Parts: sequence; structure tokens; C-alpha cells
Amino acid sequence: MDLFSYAFFQKAFLAAVFASISCGIVGSYIVARRIVFISGGITHASFGGIGLAFLMGFNPLVGAVIFAVGAALGIQFFTKVARVREDSSIAIFWSFGMALGIIFVFMTPGYTPNLMSYLFGNILTVTISELWWMFILNVVVILFFSVFFRKILYIAFDEEFARAAGLPVSLFNYLTITLVALTVVLNIRVVGIILILSLLTIPQAAANLFTKDFKHLLILSSVFAFIGTLAGLFISYFMDIPSGATIIFTLVVMFGLLRLYKQFFR
Repeated sequence: MDLFSYAFFQKAFLAAVFASISCGIVGSYIVARRIVFISGGITHASFGGIGLAFLMGFNPLVGAVIFAVGAALGIQFFTKVARVREDSSIAIFWSFGMALGIIFVFMTPGYTPNLMSYLFGNILTVTISELWWMFILNVVVILFFSVFFRKILYIAFDEEFARAAGLPVSLFNYLTITLVALTVVLNIRVVGIILILSLLTIPQAAANLFTKDFKHLLILSSVFAFIGTLAGLFISYFMDIPSGATIIFTLVVMFGLLRLYKQFFR
């Protein structure tokens, strides 16, 4: 049976492609900048927007974007301007977003069946409009990293040198953290809030086994993300198990095998 004859699988395949590119590129950046847990705080803060959307009856992704971008800018402001410890800032926005989300979902009348797809992901239910937003995100991410690659590289690996060289470090920090927030939210439907951080970091860890060059890292991370996502998609479909968890499980296994290969054969 040709799975690609089904519209839902075609959309899932495109979602895998788009998610792999954006998560591969942005994931490499957040690991290089050592802001993985900031991304975790943004991810969980977005649940407040999803809960509000269910309560008020509008698109959950819109609510998630508002809360995620707000949390991203808030963490950046608290850390750099208000001089609050970074881990404390992350904890504040992480817990605040989750708490609001739980309250809003509890206040929502009736049952909210779609909530699970935002928490745990379901790539097979991605809609055309969501695909368009993922496509636009990819265009923005690719253009941003292509045009400002050297500036991003300097800031990612030596912020003080970049500041001394006259680069607008604060502006770039706000722009990139906003891009991280958008990447997190617009890919939530692939693996869910709970696991999206893994899609950002595991492919990068696998790519890091083979190259230290940042440009090559961006490309190889996207390739590994695509292989793991597509393999997980097929496995979840044929075994009839949750797609989000299967994609992450596949990525972890792939990383383990690649690590063993590098250890014993290279």
C-alpha cells in the first residue's frame, strides 16, 4: 500500500521535512549558546497560551506563540536587564505558564480532546494552515542564519568579543530568542510540548559526533532530524503507537548507534 497516496501522510511527511530544517538549525544554535534550558522554559510557558486558547475558543497555536514569545523576551529581559539569575528567570516563566495552562484547561467547559496532540504531539494530524506556518518559519530561519551567519557565530561562541567588535549583541539576543520561541511553538504538533526539546537537541548531539564546524553542524543536524523523524513516523504508523514519542525514541536510538559506531569503528 502506497502511504503517500493518502493526504494525511503527505502532510505528515512535509511536516517532518519542515520540522527537521528549523529544529536542526535552531537546535544547533541553542546548544552552541548553551541556552537549552531557556528553550525548555519557553516551551512549557507556551502551555499557558494553549490553555487560554481552549478556554476562549481560538487557535491554540496563536495562544502558544503569544506566551512563548512573551516568555522568551521576559527571560531575556529579567536576565540581562533586571539582573535576575538566569535559572530563576527560567523557573518563574516555566512554572507560571504551566500553572496558567492547567487553570485554563480546568476552567474550559467539556472535554478537550485536542489537548493531547499539543502535549505529546501527533504529526499525522498536522493541518494545511500549520504546514504553511512551518514553511514560513523555515524561510525566515534559513534567511536569518544565511544573512547574519558570521554575526551569529561570533555571538554564539564569544559574546564578549562580539560586543567588543561593535556587534549589536543585545538586539541579536532578542531576535534569536524570539526565533527560538517561534521554532518551539510551530513544531509543537510534531512531538508535543513534553518532547520538543529533544527534537532540538538530539540531532545536534548526533551531528556533533561527526563535525565541529558550525556551518556543517547546521546541515548535518537537519539531516539527522529528518532521518529520525521520518523513521519514527513510519514506525508509529505501522505499529499504531504515538508518533511524537516514537520519533524521539527513534532519535535516541539513532544517536546511541552513531555513538557506538564512532567509539568502535572510527
